[in-house]
Amino acid sequence: MEWPKPDAASEDTMDSFLEKFQSQPYRGRFHKDRWEEMETEAWIGKFEKFPLFMKKALSKIDPKENPDLACLQSIIFYDEQPPEEQAKTYKDEGNEYFKKKDYEKAVILYTEGLKKKCADPDLNVVLYTNRAAAQYYLGNFRSALNDVTAARKLKPCHLKAVVRGALCHLELKNFAEAVNWCDEGLQIDAKEKKLLEMRIKADRLKRTEQRDVRKAKLKEKKKQNQNEALLQAIKVYFEDEDRAELYQVPPKSTLLQVLQHPRYFVKTLTPAFLVCVKSSPFCRNYLRGRKVHQVK
Repeated sequence: MEWPKPDAASEDTMDSFLEKFQSQPYRGRFHKDRWEEMETEAWIGKFEKFPLFMKKALSKIDPKENPDLACLQSIIFYDEQPPEEQAKTYKDEGNEYFKKKDYEKAVILYTEGLKKKCADPDLNVVLYTNRAAAQYYLGNFRSALNDVTAARKLKPCHLKAVVRGALCHLELKNFAEAVNWCDEGLQIDAKEKKLLEMRIKADRLKRTEQRDVRKAKLKEKKKQNQNEALLQAIKVYFEDEDRAELYQVPPKSTLLQVLQHPRYFVKTLTPAFLVCVKSSPFCRNYLRGRKVHQVK
């Protein structure tokens, strides 16, 4: 079972918002040709509504009457809000980006929410599981798995975290772990359809993987036996022409070890060996009457 893939990213709404000002000037702007008119009492009153021109601070700010000042105040005093409120704000903003399939920005906002280290475990669980979902869509399955694991440490029975963790294990081909997570989730809700479907899929893939491992081990064992039989059948010798004697080389000897033997001589810069099958007629005839030494 797979989560749906995200669509292509939509156009940046901020760019289109800024482009409007190239053809649509701001209606509330001040005109340099109308300074005399602006010196009237009515215009002076308008000036004082702008934070830059205010002569005194307002005791109470009405967002409808002074939207610019209210915006500045929210920025200045944002850090004074409780960590829970800040974390919730980041969570809500992350959810908006998640709905727009902008998962990278969603991850950033959920991360900022977790950095607030608020004391509400339920809120932190949501931040972890939501970030895991965004990481999943980005293909960061291991990061997503780390997040749902952290969420389950705070709330072991959080079903969404279990479901997303099982999905991550499937993507990472940890089929046995996926089965375990599904089983744990089904203990929480025995009728959870996603877990039931994943349990069947993960178990099937686990059995297939185990079968493939067994086949690979048998194949490797067979190949190893064939190599050992071949080494037993093949005999390697080098000849001491001065004495007309042969030296049998152990199968596991290296070329360097043989070249360092005191009775081995290299001719025309090329090492030479005699390789034959032990029980072949040629080998029997060739060795007949020759003295053979064992190289140690």
